[in-house]
Amino acid sequence: MTLNLQPQASDLRNRVSQNLELIQTSLNNYLAGNDLNEIEPILTRLGRGGQLPHWYEGLSHRSLPNFDGKTIGSIIEMMLLATIEHKVLHDVENLPTLMINPAKGVDFPQLGLGVKSPSDNCCTSEPFFSTYERLLGNVHDSLVLLTNYQDQAFKRGKSTLAIKQTKFLRGSELADKNLCALALTHRQFLLESAGETTCKKFIQFLAHINQSDVIAKYLLKLLHLLQKDKRTIDTQIDSIKTAFEAKIASQIEDGVVPDDISEISKILQIKDTPHQVEAIINCCNDWVVENQKEFARAPNDNEWERFLNSPLDGKISISFALQWRYSFKSIFRITE
Repeated sequence: MTLNLQPQASDLRNRVSQNLELIQTSLNNYLAGNDLNEIEPILTRLGRGGQLPHWYEGLSHRSLPNFDGKTIGSIIEMMLLATIEHKVLHDVENLPTLMINPAKGVDFPQLGLGVKSPSDNCCTSEPFFSTYERLLGNVHDSLVLLTNYQDQAFKRGKSTLAIKQTKFLRGSELADKNLCALALTHRQFLLESAGETTCKKFIQFLAHINQSDVIAKYLLKLLHLLQKDKRTIDTQIDSIKTAFEAKIASQIEDGVVPDDISEISKILQIKDTPHQVEAIINCCNDWVVENQKEFARAPNDNEWERFLNSPLDGKISISFALQWRYSFKSIFRITE
């Protein structure tokens, strides 16, 4: 008896990753209103109530209204999945019925594939489930499509909606590239020289850091020097003291209430301890407790295990307020 086994999602994603140029070219052709008959049955299946989506008629006449960004994102998702199914996976035996269902935690659940569609500013925002995603990325891979949604030509109706660049990111790559690089540099060093507890404090700081905070930026500079000698670290602390005093002088000159030098007292005290690595990381831990309060937490067992085994190969920039703000400028080689 022959079993009709469905293909693995990982195999389907690999095929997608190997055909990005075909996907982008075909998707842009459809977005321009061409050959829509090829994917009309798929769009009907994906549409609400088994009906073609409300924007289809406008698309077929090459005239999309000036929709908001969320609607544009939904259009791209539906058109993208139809393109992938028709152009890339059409010959796959026992292909599961592909659907769009972000409620399952991933846009294309049968493929285990998420979709990001930033426009001119290369940024998207969405809720986060764990601050440690900043280092660990997502559990699923993603397609990132740079759109022309914010281009003046599209806004004025002079061009059709189009994809300018397409990138495929593995789950671990959807993490902050600079913070991951720092974590990778010190992971083994800290585990061997300082122990698990200190290493957990280290990644807790990286996961929760607000890089617009002055003290946090000073601490980040010191973290880069964890494996350097005492003289190098002391020199950096002296530079921090000089910079902070200059900031205070500037504030006084501008007639505003100046910061207090005591704000960096813990950093200055690092020079007097023989255990500078632990002292730096304890300062980082104090910053997390003082600034993030109940929002901050240590990594749970799952996050810690993932951290130990992660390639820490993040490729984007991530910041947060009430939600993640992903910046994809680096993968599209656009200057920050």
